[in-house]
Amino acid sequence: MEQLIRRINELVSLNEKLAAGLATALKLILIVILAYFALRLGHAVVDKIFFRERDGRFLFPENKTKTLSSLAKSFLRYFILFILLIMILQVLGIDYTPILASAGILGLAVGFGAQNLIRDIITGLFILFEGQYSVGDYITIDKYSGTVEELSFRITRLKDFSGEEHIIPNGKIEVVTNHTKGLMRALVDVDVAYEEDLTRVHQVLEDLCSELDEKFTQIKEGPNVLGVNELGSSGVTIRIAAYTEPMAQWKIEREIRKAIKERFDREKIEIPYPRRVIFNRQEKNETEG
Repeated sequence: MEQLIRRINELVSLNEKLAAGLATALKLILIVILAYFALRLGHAVVDKIFFRERDGRFLFPENKTKTLSSLAKSFLRYFILFILLIMILQVLGIDYTPILASAGILGLAVGFGAQNLIRDIITGLFILFEGQYSVGDYITIDKYSGTVEELSFRITRLKDFSGEEHIIPNGKIEVVTNHTKGLMRALVDVDVAYEEDLTRVHQVLEDLCSELDEKFTQIKEGPNVLGVNELGSSGVTIRIAAYTEPMAQWKIEREIRKAIKERFDREKIEIPYPRRVIFNRQEKNETEG
């Protein structure tokens, strides 16, 4: 009889443990789901705040708006992750207060090898406050160049022209070259044959530059014919320069080259190219004979 009672008690205790474990698992799942929806809602609120328009314009410059939005979302993500971790510890019955009280949050982070994380966050704050670059800028960090797709407290994400993404921890950034600050220079060199009249060529190019200035709104200064830049082996090199909006310099260079080729064809101005002249020595000897 006693063995039967003991067996029943064991089964009841096992069922209670299973029920408690199931309840804990459901709580954990519910907490994770709530954290996910809180993050989604937070992102929507951030977009609503920073991408708010007034009179058809953003309250902040577009690049600054994207940067601030990205950083706010990054902060929100880490904050919700921290709260999620605290709630999970509570559900599991782990008292986290003595851990924080004995070591401190900073000591705990360093103890887990998070020095690099702290350095990344501090550097990210300096990048933001100093305005070194923003989302949408074309920059070079070390040997990596690309457009800033994301700027968070921890990382900077670049995408280059080939579509490859480069993820760089902010703490690793030492020197940054921002190619989108101010006007950019478009530079074009064109060769003409030595037989051409340089005064006429210069005038043709001046007229063409005036037309290009009116045609392309991305050109802010010029284009200007700077003059003879080099005396090459087969022709005279003339340089043309213009200042454009950020990231438009390559397009303008292509358009200038195209326009020069078409105008030179129309004006019968020769662009030199390598040629091979063959003398037939045998025919020359027969003629002398």
